[in-house]
Parts: sequence; structure tokens; C-alpha cells
Amino acid sequence: MQFSKSTDYALHALIHLGHSERSNNVGIKELSLSLGVSESYLSKIMSKLRQDGIVRAVPGVKGGYELARAADQITFLDVIQVIEGRQQLFECSNTSSRQHQLLAEEGAAQRDQKRPREKVCLVEKVMDGAEQQLHQYLREHTIQTILDEAFKHCTREANKK
Repeated sequence: MQFSKSTDYALHALIHLGHSERSNNVGIKELSLSLGVSESYLSKIMSKLRQDGIVRAVPGVKGGYELARAADQITFLDVIQVIEGRQQLFECSNTSSRQHQLLAEEGAAQRDQKRPREKVCLVEKVMDGAEQQLHQYLREHTIQTILDEAFKHCTREANKK
């Protein structure tokens, strides 16, 4: 599994907006220069984030983007799902295979025989568990988490001098 560059840029743009000291309003030109990506490409990413209510567009000459929610209310999972989509990461394509049927029959024999046989893919069960763990981890990390970590790192570096 690999996340796209768009997710990388989206997360970094949000961190930049969260760190911005200029009334949290940052122009697309400044953002694109900061991230090293074209304005048109970044505009498409920011548009997705705006449509989902993560950022707000500020119109006018001094316009740009700002966070629409507090940084501690924007999770990594929110951003990833906006950019990558909300699809399931793994889908079993083998429920009709002979091997799968034998495993299901064996499992049914060990359980109550009266229950109807389920079409449960044991591989999918493991993969779903992993996906749930990943989602939980990404839900626990917010834009503010990164800002706080960066602040701690800068403070430690300043204390070393």
C-alpha cells in the first residue's frame, strides 16, 4: 500500500496552514513555493480539501486558504480519505476457490453444523483487522500532533545551543 503524492502535499499544506502566523490565511503561490509543487496541481488538492470542509478559501487580493477546523480536529485519516477515497484497502477475490471452500467446510464442521455456511474469507478477515488498526492510528494523529512535535523538536534544539 502506498499513498499518493497528493496525500503528501495535502498533509504538508495543512501543516503549513496550521503553522501560519499571518491570521492563518496563506495564498496558493506561497503554499506551492513552500511545497515545491505547481500552483495548478496544489489548487486541485486544496479544492478537494475545501469541498470536504477541511480548509476554507478566503477570497480577495489578500485571499488564500485557512484551516476550516482547529488543527486538533483534522486527523490524518480525514485527509487521506479525502485525497485517496474511502474505499476498502483489501477485497477477497477468491471466495469461490476450491481451497476457500475446503477451509469454510472445515470451519463449519468444527462449529455448530446447523448454522448456514458463511462465505467468510479468512485472509480478508486478517486484512480487515489490519485496516482497522491503521485507521485507528491515523485517527489518533492530527495536524496539531505534528505541530506540537515540531515545536518540541525546535525547543530541544534551541536548548542545546
